[in-house]
Amino acid sequence: MFMNVTKNKEYVVDIIDNGIEGQGIAKIDGFIVFIPSAIKGEKLKILIVKVNKNFAYGKIIQILEPSDIRVEEDCKTYKTCGGCNLRHIKYEDTLKIKKAIVENCLYKELKKDVKVNDVIGMEIPKYYRNKLVYPVGTNKNNEMIMGVFANRTHNIVEVKECLIQDKVNQEIAKTVLEILKLNNIKPYNEENRSGNVRHIIVRNGKESNEVMVVLVCNERKENKEFEANLVEELIKKYPQIKSIVKNINDKNTNVIMGEENINLYGNGYILDTLNEYTFKISPHSFYQVNPTQTVKLYNTAIELANLDKNDVVFDLYCGIGTISIFLAKHVKKVVGIEIVEAAIKDAKENAKINNIENIEFYAGDVEKTLPKILENKKNLPSIIFVDPPRRGLDNNTIEIIKNILPKKVIYISCNPATLARDIKLLEEKYDVKEVQPVDMFCYTRTR
Repeated sequence: MFMNVTKNKEYVVDIIDNGIEGQGIAKIDGFIVFIPSAIKGEKLKILIVKVNKNFAYGKIIQILEPSDIRVEEDCKTYKTCGGCNLRHIKYEDTLKIKKAIVENCLYKELKKDVKVNDVIGMEIPKYYRNKLVYPVGTNKNNEMIMGVFANRTHNIVEVKECLIQDKVNQEIAKTVLEILKLNNIKPYNEENRSGNVRHIIVRNGKESNEVMVVLVCNERKENKEFEANLVEELIKKYPQIKSIVKNINDKNTNVIMGEENINLYGNGYILDTLNEYTFKISPHSFYQVNPTQTVKLYNTAIELANLDKNDVVFDLYCGIGTISIFLAKHVKKVVGIEIVEAAIKDAKENAKINNIENIEFYAGDVEKTLPKILENKKNLPSIIFVDPPRRGLDNNTIEIIKNILPKKVIYISCNPATLARDIKLLEEKYDVKEVQPVDMFCYTRTR
């Protein structure tokens, strides 16, 4: 039926919509084609690069009729990086696209219009990421480089400047790379599993200015001379560095960090503040990478929840307790659950740091731990907050929520597709009152 859509053949198409990943959508004889960097309303000449059973992928050969929201990209590695894939669009219009995508996901699942507010954007959407993660490798000249993986590959695109990463973090990462070169430390090679350094990670506290450097290494053995040089050079040049950690990941895996951390300098953590609260951040801690928008997100969620002092709130997938701690002063009690034990350890310490006593934290899988907590009928929540990973809620947790029937569920999502799916399952007991998108990852897809 769709034999007219052929790989390596050129077509002229009209872009009829933008997909959940921000890509343009066209149809050729009814067959869907996804085109990166295309904008709804444009007419393009494209080349088909891949054909699947139900859809194809194309790339832009020529823009015949550009959208009036298209702008010249301001990033030198934009077309190869694949990170912030909406830099060819005016920022205010990326927010409109993201709102439309959320609306489309909800309508597709619920078969009705749901009130979606305008996206809360960022005043200055640049240099906002407080966590830099750069893989280390070699270029064609066998020179050590760092950067990002090209879209859908493990080929490293060397990054001289990133417009969404914190400037100081980038400077520190460049210094680390130079120290590696001077000490003849070899990067990890995925193909033959030789070499040592896999990733450079730099995290900072936007308010505290404290910085953590993590070297992800393939080898556990000490290199005392190099490690001493690394610490000496970094803290001399950047006194704001409070922690330098060697993380061991000797597995053949795509997972960035291993489980073992070795402190080379400092206590293995940094502190940062959100609003009036202080948080301890360890190498493995989940901490939102855009703190400016995080404060807006949490305050908006709390406002929509309309809490009172008698509420008992459960915070599912609580991480290091950031939302829980924001909630505590508004309610009688907060119970947080998180599967990562190190995160719960940090959450408990964060509660102590902030002198908050009406919080309990539990380490465990939500779908297994939640029923155990609920065995004590005194612990029944009046409101549940959920902030699950991109895969969304599991069916067991959804069924538990429907059985205990808290008066409100506040769902914080980083994936509108799984959000819509889960809302459909919750609709048996709940009505959707309001959806408020917040732009946490400016210029990137829908997250």
